Amino acid sequence: MLLTDFMRTAVLLFGAAASLLAALAVVGASGDADVLVLYVGLAWWAVAAMAGGWLGRRTHPSPGISRMLSGARTSLAIPELEPARVIVYRLWALAVFALACGGLGVLLPQVPAIGAGYALLVALAWRRQEAAVKAIEGRDGARFYVERGSPFKPTRVVRTPGLRKVEPDFERVRQASGAT
Repeated sequence: MLLTDFMRTAVLLFGAAASLLAALAVVGASGDADVLVLYVGLAWWAVAAMAGGWLGRRTHPSPGISRMLSGARTSLAIPELEPARVIVYRLWALAVFALACGGLGVLLPQVPAIGAGYALLVALAWRRQEAAVKAIEGRDGARFYVERGSPFKPTRVVRTPGLRKVEPDFERVRQASGAT
């Protein structure tokens, strides 16, 4: 699976988990008529959204993504493409987190409210990482694929040859044509 596709999918799944947990928190708190949980949850979601927006504002890869890309092994062949298996193996912790928070939300509506904030924070913090990796792929003429591996080991990527993005130097073109 392409790393950029995996990152886009991860952001969407974290956002979906945040939405689901927020809905469970609202339903649980309204069933108990507990207004304090709703207000604290809304405040936490606002803080998480601002923190995620702040952390995700940069256009270059995070240090963890940079380390993963620099440690990528090079291959001339495209690895096996198994997107479903890669997503399940790499994002199983998100599924466990969402199910645990949702399950505990039946008794304690505070738990999915807090979990929704964390999922929202991660989704917003990672929102531009895919574009940063695409820029590196265009600059270096490479493609990065998520390597299939154990779900309990760190994610590893494979670097394969790709197409380099070449952009004309518009200033030089303008000078050569005589335009000012």
